[in-house]
Amino acid sequence: MGRSTPLSRYATQASRGRAPAAPGMALAALMALAACAGGPTGPMVVPPSTQPSVPTPSDADPGQLADPTDREAQRLALPELAERERRFAAALEADPPVLLREGLRAEAARAQRLALADPRLLEGLTDPATGRPMRAEVMGVRPALPADLGQTAADCSGCYRVEVYNYASNAAFVALVDPTAGSLRGLTVHPAAQPELPPELAELAARIAVTAPEVQAALGYVPGEGEAGMPGVKTALNESECERSRHLCVAPTFQLGGRALWAIVDLTDGRLVGLRWTDLGRGATARITEQSLQDAVVMARYCQKDNRLTRAGWSLRYRLTPSDGLEVLDLSFEGRPVLASAKLVDWHVSYSGSEGFGYSDATGCPQFSSASVVAFDGPRVEAIEPAAGGGTADAPAADAGGRGFALVQDFRSEQWPLPCNYRYLQRFEFYRDGSFRVGGANVGRGCGNDGTYRPVLRIQPAGRPGLAEWDGAAWRPIETEGYRHEPDAPLDPAGRMLRWTDDAAGGYAMLPNRGQLGDGSRGDAAWVYFSRSRPEEGEADLLTIGPCCNTDHRQGPEKFIEPAPEPLAGSSPVLWHVARMDNDDRPGAAYCWVETRLRDGLIETVEHPCAFGPRFEPIR
Repeated sequence: MGRSTPLSRYATQASRGRAPAAPGMALAALMALAACAGGPTGPMVVPPSTQPSVPTPSDADPGQLADPTDREAQRLALPELAERERRFAAALEADPPVLLREGLRAEAARAQRLALADPRLLEGLTDPATGRPMRAEVMGVRPALPADLGQTAADCSGCYRVEVYNYASNAAFVALVDPTAGSLRGLTVHPAAQPELPPELAELAARIAVTAPEVQAALGYVPGEGEAGMPGVKTALNESECERSRHLCVAPTFQLGGRALWAIVDLTDGRLVGLRWTDLGRGATARITEQSLQDAVVMARYCQKDNRLTRAGWSLRYRLTPSDGLEVLDLSFEGRPVLASAKLVDWHVSYSGSEGFGYSDATGCPQFSSASVVAFDGPRVEAIEPAAGGGTADAPAADAGGRGFALVQDFRSEQWPLPCNYRYLQRFEFYRDGSFRVGGANVGRGCGNDGTYRPVLRIQPAGRPGLAEWDGAAWRPIETEGYRHEPDAPLDPAGRMLRWTDDAAGGYAMLPNRGQLGDGSRGDAAWVYFSRSRPEEGEADLLTIGPCCNTDHRQGPEKFIEPAPEPLAGSSPVLWHVARMDNDDRPGAAYCWVETRLRDGLIETVEHPCAFGPRFEPIR
C-alpha cells in the first residue's frame, strides 16, 4: 500500500519527465505522433518556423458567431456531409427509420436490431403530432459493463448497451439488450442529453472546422485535420443553437502560440457556429512521447468486474464506470451500512464566464468515449498520514479523524500537462472514527487560464433515512426534493449543514468544504441537491446530465427535481453536490493549474491542484 497525505493535505507538487523533443521537429512527424495516439489527443503544435503571428484580441472580445452556412456550398466542399444527408434521407424511409451503426459483429448487430424493434424506443423517435419519424442515429453498441447494469440486471453478463440519439428532440435513449435471449432488458430515456460521439462523427467535426473559412482566417493559415484537438468533446456556446445543448455540438481546438482557438461545430446542422480564443497561460509546449495507459489491464481488472476492499473497519465494493468515474458501492463501517453508492458523474468546464462556453465531459474507463478523460492505470489504496504537526502513528491527530486510508483514481488526457489537456483526481477518504470524505481535485491544465470547473457528485445513503438541514437554530426535516446554495446555508456549531438519520437515530452529518479542511482549497461554493432515488437517474451509468456553463442552480441534477418536486418520504434519498473551482495561473497564487519548466535538462511538472468535496461525520 502506498502512503499519501489525505485530500485535506494537498499541496503543490513537482514531478519530472523526459526532456522535450527538439523544437525543429518536422510537422509530418508531429502529425504521425498524433495519429499513433490510442485515445483523445491534444491540439497539434505547429513548429515555430511555420506559425503565423498569434491574434491577440482584447479580454472583452466575446468571440465570433459564424455566418449562416450555405448548405449546398458546404456539401460541395465536404462530400461526406452530402453523403451523410443522403444516408439520413434513406434512413427516414427505412424500417426502422434510424441511421444504423455499420460494420458491427454479428452479436452486436443483433443487439442493435433488438433495441430498435422495441415499440417504446420507436415511439420516442416519432413526432407525436404527425406520426412521422424524427432524425435519429445509433451512436454506440458495445458489451455492457457492470456499471451499466445497475441492481436490476445483475445476471446480464452477455448483454449489450445500445445508445440512440434523437437529433430533433435532443434526447438520448439507452437500451440494455440480451442478444442471446433475444430480449430487451431495460430502456432509459435521457431528455436533453447526448451520448458520446462515435469516431467518425468526431472526424467529421474536425473536417468541418479545418475547412471553415472563419477558422482559416482566424488562424492565418489553412490547418490540417491532425491539428484539431478534442473534436469529440461536447460543448455549448451562448447565443447559438448550441446554447443549453439544444443541438449536438463539439469543439475542435487549435493551439497557436500561447492561445487556443475553439471552433464550435454544430453536428445537428453540420456547420461551424462560432469561434473563441482563450489564453493558455505560461508553460512549455513539448509533446509527451510516451504512452503509459495500461488500457487492457484497467479494463479487465476494474471496468469489467467489481472489486472488494476491507480495511480499518470499512467494507466496500468499487469499480470504474464508462463515464461516471470511480464508483464506491455498499459502503459499511463496522458492519453498519453507510452508503449505497457514491460517484462523480460529470465535469462541467466553462471559460470566459460572461460568454458562457466550454465543455460538458466525463471521466471513465479507457475503452470508451473520445470525450472522456480516461483512467490512468487503476485505482490505488493509500495510507493517510496524520495531520501535520498534530499526531503520530501511535497517536493520530484528532482533526484527521484518526489514521485511515484513501481510494484514489487518476484520470488524464494522454497529452497532459500540455494545454487543452485535463487531469482529474477522484478520491474517497475513510477514517478509523467512521468519518469519510467524497471528493477529488482538478490538476489543470485545461484550455484556458480563465476556467471554472464544476464536478458533479452523486451520493446515495444506505437504506431510507430521513434528511434534515440546520435552519440556524435547530435541525429541520427536509420533506420535499429541492436544492440549496451551500455558501448561503447556515451551519450548526460543529460546521454541519445537512444530516441523515435512520430509525435507530444513527446516521451522518455533512460538513461542507469552506476552505477550513487544511487542504489549500478555496472552498466548494457548491450547489447541493436532494432527490428521490430512481433507477433511471443514476443507478446505472449516466450520460452527461447538464450543460457546461450555467452559473445558477441549473447544473444538471435539477432535471431530476423540477418542475414538480416530489415528497422524499418513503424513498432512498440521493444527494447531488456540484462544487465550483476557478483556476488561477498567477505566480504565487496558482490554483487548478499545472506548470511545466526545464530543470537539469528534464521537463519538470509543478502541480497546483484544487481540492473539493464535503466531509461526513457519524452521528452517535
